[in-house]
Amino acid sequence: MKITFFSSKPYDKEFFDKANRQFNFELDYFETHLGPHVLNLIENTDAVCAFVNDKLDAEVLESLAKKGVKYIALRCAGFNNVDLDAAKRLGLRVSRVPAYSPEAVAEHAMAMILTLNRKTHKAYNRVREQNFALNGLMGFNLYQKTIGVIGTGNIGAAFAKIAKGFGARVLAYDISENQELKQLGIEYVSQEQLLSESDIVSLHCPLMESTHHLINEDSIQKMKQNVMIINTSRGGLIDTKAVIHGLKSKHIGYLGIDVYEQEEKLFFRDLSHTIIEDDTIQRLMSFPNVLVTAHQAFFTREALEQIANSTLSSLSHFEKNEEFINQNAVLL
Repeated sequence: MKITFFSSKPYDKEFFDKANRQFNFELDYFETHLGPHVLNLIENTDAVCAFVNDKLDAEVLESLAKKGVKYIALRCAGFNNVDLDAAKRLGLRVSRVPAYSPEAVAEHAMAMILTLNRKTHKAYNRVREQNFALNGLMGFNLYQKTIGVIGTGNIGAAFAKIAKGFGARVLAYDISENQELKQLGIEYVSQEQLLSESDIVSLHCPLMESTHHLINEDSIQKMKQNVMIINTSRGGLIDTKAVIHGLKSKHIGYLGIDVYEQEEKLFFRDLSHTIIEDDTIQRLMSFPNVLVTAHQAFFTREALEQIANSTLSSLSHFEKNEEFINQNAVLL
């Protein structure tokens, strides 16, 4: 089988080449993202391996099918960038990585909370300039604060356990309750109660029509004054303009985002020598109480190993028409 990778980086090649030793597939890597503009790069390819910001709409999928592509392998958990109806109509098989070291993302979410709270990023820069003053660095104890977790799948559950370990009161909202979390003392409540009682709100739910702009003008108004909002899930969960308004009015006290609604034009690229034309992200980064990381929450050695092994295993199952052990890895 020949697999063509898009949005690939040197670390992708490192981990997929290593995982491929047991499969012996032919791997072809392209750094450009997948879209209508690069379809001419695909020749004699059985499978396409795509990432979070690749576009797999009906137009792209139809072109891939005409070129003989049979399989679409997403090396991520989210699949909102794939037109599944079109893929089904075209007879394409689609897989994803439903879980890859959920602790990696959960730990990054907590790292963002601690950074925003204790301002370690600012302290680091101060000390390097021989400034040892503490003015402006005051934080608060997480102990006995209320942390709300929206979405308690694998990542949300891992984050809730970490938050509980800090001695916080942890509230959770999900359409399906996790009994293990309930036994640990985590309280499932309505979304409205979670928003109104939480000092920190952390998002861990998928991006769907029902969750698009979950954080908006109305939901922000239901939150506590000076609330901290963390998003390591999908950029579209947040209405960025509403959040900027909340920051300006000081209703939102802290914002940490590892994902951004328009990130496909920015993230995973070195733009240090260019002028960024996205005024929204520039405005966000101008706030002293906002922390932006470039979709790196997943970026641990353990997670990359699991992503590579899971992705290639799924393609092997497709090729051999084998039953999947984890049915959540199969979308079509």
